[in-house]
Amino acid sequence: MNKEDLIQKWLDHNLNPRELEAFKQLKDYPNLIKLDQGLIGFKADTINEDDAFKNVLKSIDSLKKKPNKLFATLSKIAAILVIAFGIYFYTSTLDTTTYTIASQQKSIVLPDASQVQLNAVSTITFNKSNWKSSRNLVLHGEAYFKVAKGKKFDVKTNLGTVTVLGTQFNIKQRNDYFEVTCYEGKVAVNSKTKQIILLPGDTFLIIDGNYIATEKENVSHPSWLINKSTFRSIPFREVIAEFERQYNVSVEFSDFDGSQNFTGDFIHNDIETALKSITLPLQLKYSKTDNIIRLKRE
Repeated sequence: MNKEDLIQKWLDHNLNPRELEAFKQLKDYPNLIKLDQGLIGFKADTINEDDAFKNVLKSIDSLKKKPNKLFATLSKIAAILVIAFGIYFYTSTLDTTTYTIASQQKSIVLPDASQVQLNAVSTITFNKSNWKSSRNLVLHGEAYFKVAKGKKFDVKTNLGTVTVLGTQFNIKQRNDYFEVTCYEGKVAVNSKTKQIILLPGDTFLIIDGNYIATEKENVSHPSWLINKSTFRSIPFREVIAEFERQYNVSVEFSDFDGSQNFTGDFIHNDIETALKSITLPLQLKYSKTDNIIRLKRE
């Protein structure tokens, strides 16, 4: 990691132990620590950005009046201060994005202590600086949420918005597949074609623009949290797509219809067992070459 990235992560209080040690070895480390003290006032919630910046410029001007012997050192600190001031206000307005790749899950704690668990190949984006007044985030993929009680909490996807106050729920949005399941509290779903309130055990499901009725389930969390993907009357192509995400492989098939419904599950930590779980019920054979899996009728 280069110097600029280390400084930005330090300003965001996001250095891991190894990065912190690298940060301490920077030549400018002593000056940056002094800088941190100077930025305390800038980080207040009620800061007036124009006044704060004017104060920085005034401080720089006063430094120029000091003896020449001190000027080089002090002006360097002041220059770093101005740069970091700009970085701070620039980064504080940026959205925070967290993503996962194939075969990966990730836990995120939001600024209000709400918890998010991202499934494989998923992304969430939110704004830290505005979080207290606007609990909004954008989801691409699948995530499980434990929302702390408070103001309205919105999760926006390409196919609809989910609104809650404090609850536990799962959202999966992949292309034309949109599924929301409530595990605790109440969840309001506002899609392009339908609005509905979900209670614990209820699921809202739209595939290819069609609303699919589902049975109420008495479960406390989605199965993927324990490394298992579960399906009930779901098109087989969706099962294959999830398999590819969990195992980082490419699955090919051509001699059967991927729209055929599948009911069953597969685990995420044993590809051979998982393949048998999805092929045996449909009487399929499989072969593997590197990370390519080919399916065909028996």
